[in-house]
Amino acid sequence: MLIVRRAFRHLSRVSDVLFRKTLLEREVTIFPDDVFLTSYPRSGNTWTRFLVGNLMYQDVGVSFLNVERLVPDMYKTADWVMRRLPRPRVLKSHECFDPRYPKVIYIVRDPRDVAVSNYHWELKLRSVPDGYPVEDFVPRWMNRGFWPRIGSWSDHANSWLSTRRGSEGFLLVRYEDLQKDPAQELTRVAQFLGLEATPEKVSKAVQLSSAEHMREMESKQGAKWVATTRTRQDKPFVRKATSGGWRSVLPEKTVAYMEENWGPLMQGLGYELATQTSKSVLTSHSER
Repeated sequence: MLIVRRAFRHLSRVSDVLFRKTLLEREVTIFPDDVFLTSYPRSGNTWTRFLVGNLMYQDVGVSFLNVERLVPDMYKTADWVMRRLPRPRVLKSHECFDPRYPKVIYIVRDPRDVAVSNYHWELKLRSVPDGYPVEDFVPRWMNRGFWPRIGSWSDHANSWLSTRRGSEGFLLVRYEDLQKDPAQELTRVAQFLGLEATPEKVSKAVQLSSAEHMREMESKQGAKWVATTRTRQDKPFVRKATSGGWRSVLPEKTVAYMEENWGPLMQGLGYELATQTSKSVLTSHSER
């Protein structure tokens, strides 16, 4: 049943492309001063779009009804429309490494939380039925065939980090750091973008982009937003917006499987492994 649901979703995606409702990103016109907000799905890209948009357009304020005009999603906005936007443009992307991207803000999130968020997103899309075990979902999601175009979380992260990390025109932003100190991280982003970032402007952008404010807007606008209009309205797009929620959701064996496959990359990004912690505790006890 899950395979059938995903096949139907794939056909729907193909239909959208054929009838020009969306464009494959690699068909999109790229200008030399473009900036791409790039991430693996469900890693905080939309929140970052609101933060950046609310810093750039404080007199307007970003909502779910105008975000596609202010900080557009390349998959939802036609190329001819985006070509007419004021430059430099800030555009959303979920693509893996593309050498044409002039400047990239790469948003990364603990993959254990990304897994949980993707699970709920698939429920919202109706491609996963209610009650489907999360321990069955995660291995399927980890397989690069789940998102054939962009690969797995590790494929995606490695494609950007191995080619651009530490280079000019690339800024790495961790979702967890954004949560811990959004003003500080948004200031970093503003400097990268060459935007004026007074403490007052940054504070206002953070306030306008808070999870509480976004949830309130989603409750009124979610049914009209292009990204969620055809999804379940009883499940929110903006969920808990926290870090570490995987601890109360993912079974121990699922966490162990993820860390066994992606452990080195996770550690390289500053994410502590739960299985390593457990082994350290057991080792210390056995040595006493």
